[in-house]
Amino acid sequence: MNLRLPTAMALAMLIASAGCSHSGAPSASAPAAPAANPPAASAASSAAVQAPPAAVTGASGAVAQAPPAAAQAPPAAAPGPGYVIGPKGEPVPEGAPLIVLSDDLVHIEYHIYGHGEPAVILIHGWAGSSAYWYAQLDALKSHYTVVTLDLGGHGASGRNRSDWSMAHYGGDVAAVARELPNHQIVLVGHSMGGPVALEAAPRIGSRVIGIIGIDTFRRVGLPPPRPEVVAREIEPFRQNFIGAMRDFVPKLFRHRADPTLVRKVSDDMSHATAAVAVSSLVSLNAMDYTSVLAAVHVPIIAIDSDFGEPLDVKRIRKVVPDFKADVLHGDDYFLMLEDPQHLNPLLLREIQALAGHSS
Repeated sequence: MNLRLPTAMALAMLIASAGCSHSGAPSASAPAAPAANPPAASAASSAAVQAPPAAVTGASGAVAQAPPAAAQAPPAAAPGPGYVIGPKGEPVPEGAPLIVLSDDLVHIEYHIYGHGEPAVILIHGWAGSSAYWYAQLDALKSHYTVVTLDLGGHGASGRNRSDWSMAHYGGDVAAVARELPNHQIVLVGHSMGGPVALEAAPRIGSRVIGIIGIDTFRRVGLPPPRPEVVAREIEPFRQNFIGAMRDFVPKLFRHRADPTLVRKVSDDMSHATAAVAVSSLVSLNAMDYTSVLAAVHVPIIAIDSDFGEPLDVKRIRKVVPDFKADVLHGDDYFLMLEDPQHLNPLLLREIQALAGHSS
C-alpha cells in the first residue's frame, strides 16, 4: 500500500499527493482498553489515574451558539490546593475523570487541570487519547485552565455511536465546553484534532477566541480526495488493522527517533477500535474545509514540524486570510510527545497572543 499523506500523517491520514509513503494491514474488532500514559508521565496525569470515580453530568441540548449561563457568571475564585473549578463552578479534584453526555448520548470523559482564563481544550488525534497531552499539562496549567478529553470511541469515552464523523467529534468537544464556566476558550488540536476543532468552534459559540492546530490543516484549500482513492488506500486497514498500523506508525518518525516512543505510539494506535478508526478516516477524507471554515470566525494558527511536505501557507491564506504558521525544525509528527521543551513555550506564546487579541 502506498499512502501518500501530508506530513506523513497530517490530519491523521488525509490521503493526498504529498508527504511520506506508508503501507500496512491488520484488524482488531474488540474495543481496545484506554491507552496507558506514555512513559514518564507527569504528576498531573498520574493524579488523573488515581482520582475518584467519574462524576456524570446530564446530556446536553442542541448545538450551542451562545455561552451557557454558567459562562456568563463572574469568574469563580480559585479553589483550594489539589482542586479545580469543575462543572457548574463547583470544585473537583484536579485531573479527576469527569463525564458529560454528547448530544447523541455517548459518554465523553474529560479532565480539568489548573485555573484561569482562557480554558485551553486539548484535542487528540486519530486513534489517540487524552494521555498524549501529558507533557503539556504542567506548563499550561500554571497559567490557564487546561482540559483534556477522549473523543467518542477513543480512550475511556463511549463507543455507542455509528457515525464517526468530524461533526460528531466536534459535538463531543462542544459538550465538554458547555460544562466549563470559563468565559474564553482556545481549542488546540493535533492531527485529526485540528478538523475536529474547526467543527467544534461554531458549536461552542462566541467563547472560542482561537484555534491552534499541531501538524494539521495541510489540506486546507485543496478539494477532498476522490472516494475511490480513499477506499483503495484504506482497504488494508479494513483487512488487517493491527498489522497495517504497526507498519504505518513507524513511518511517522525519523530514523533517529526514540525507539521506545515509536513502539509506544505504535502499540497504542494499533489497539484502537478498528471500526471507529476506519470510519473516522473515511469521514476525515470527505471533509470540505472551505465549507467548514465559512462558519469559523476566529484566528487559526498552525504549529508544525518540518517532517514531510511543508505547509503551503500561500494556498491556505486564500481560504483563511490571517492564517499563521510556526514551524519547529527537526521534529517528527508527534510534537507534543517528542519536543515539549520547544512546543510548550510556543503554545504559551500563541495562547497569550490570542487572549490579548480578544481582550
